[in-house]
Amino acid sequence: MNSSVQIQPPTFGNLITILSIDGGGIRGIIPATILSFLESQLQELDGEDARLADYFDVIAGTSTGGLVTAMLTAPDGNNRPRFAAKDIRPFYLEHSPRIFPQKRGICGAIITKLKSVTGPKYNGKYLHRVVNDKLGETRLRDTLTKVVIPTFDIKRLQPTIFSSYEAKNSPCLDARLSDICIGTSAAPTYLPAHRFKNQDKQGNVQVFNLIDGGVAANNPALVAVSQVTKQVFHENPDFFPINPVDYGRFLVISLGTGSSKIEQKYNAKMAAKWGVLNWLLHGGSTPLVDVFTQASGDMIDLHISVVFQALHSQDNYLRIQDDTLTGTDSSVDIATKDNLERLVKIGERLLKKPVSRVNLGTGRSEPVENGGTNEEALKKFAKLLSDERRLRQSKTPHVNKGSY
Repeated sequence: MNSSVQIQPPTFGNLITILSIDGGGIRGIIPATILSFLESQLQELDGEDARLADYFDVIAGTSTGGLVTAMLTAPDGNNRPRFAAKDIRPFYLEHSPRIFPQKRGICGAIITKLKSVTGPKYNGKYLHRVVNDKLGETRLRDTLTKVVIPTFDIKRLQPTIFSSYEAKNSPCLDARLSDICIGTSAAPTYLPAHRFKNQDKQGNVQVFNLIDGGVAANNPALVAVSQVTKQVFHENPDFFPINPVDYGRFLVISLGTGSSKIEQKYNAKMAAKWGVLNWLLHGGSTPLVDVFTQASGDMIDLHISVVFQALHSQDNYLRIQDDTLTGTDSSVDIATKDNLERLVKIGERLLKKPVSRVNLGTGRSEPVENGGTNEEALKKFAKLLSDERRLRQSKTPHVNKGSY
């Protein structure tokens, strides 16, 4: 396969392919492990040069997922992805301890809690440095496939969606990927908000005051679907002759970073007595952050599941999430060596778990009968993605048909 040829538009194929990656701090190791497996399956089918950006029309990510999105789609000097999926996990293992430095002992824990009351737990300087180093001057327009990265503008009190599609109509959104990643990762109480200016070619300047995109959509799958639907509605020729409600044409892989529903951290009796300080910091955790990230992620999963099941297209939607995390495993910032290694194991075990789907009656995720494991499902999706790419290239006039 000639991997130098970027993915052709959906008008030449049968599907619209979307990859979505949730936010979750250091728990980004979990989807990184799954992405490495998926890319390895594509390489078995199409050669070792195959990369995820070659197969997805849109890759969406929030917070830590936004960083993964940028790494997978930023070009190198040969106009190929700067990072393979297998590079993402080592990146987390190397840099997380310096992004989230841990203070040891009882005194360290007290200092960390006090710091959380008066300001963010971490100053973000190392994160800014490493993201700028890895992504450089790469801008939104440069990505090798379309990307969608939600953020939240704290000054305007509304979401700002950095989308390859929207940037065409609003050039000020064509910001550096490093600034976008720092903004979408600025989780309240953990990392400082990110302010930057961006100027378009006409000299128009827009100022952004960004915090974590998880405030708006910790699971960005529906945002990505909406961005594509808008393009179909406005008759973008890349999507002709697809209809705006033709969700049967969508193929969506949505990767969570884990949650801790089983642990039952909080209850109404506890929360009824909480003041501002307790909501911001209770038992070493941050209830407000837990609430808005898990709630938005579950609502989006439920909504997409309803739509796909209603259209009898449920096999085109794969959500991989582990909602059984407990203790430090569910933390977004405890970047000790032991905890990071456990997250790697959690990602590996998740591949072996059965495919699950939201029960529309109970709202709970349940194993799919005869659905196999997540690993088996990803192998099937890899074949679908490979076949779709081949179909598009065979129908595209200017693509060399002998490239396979």
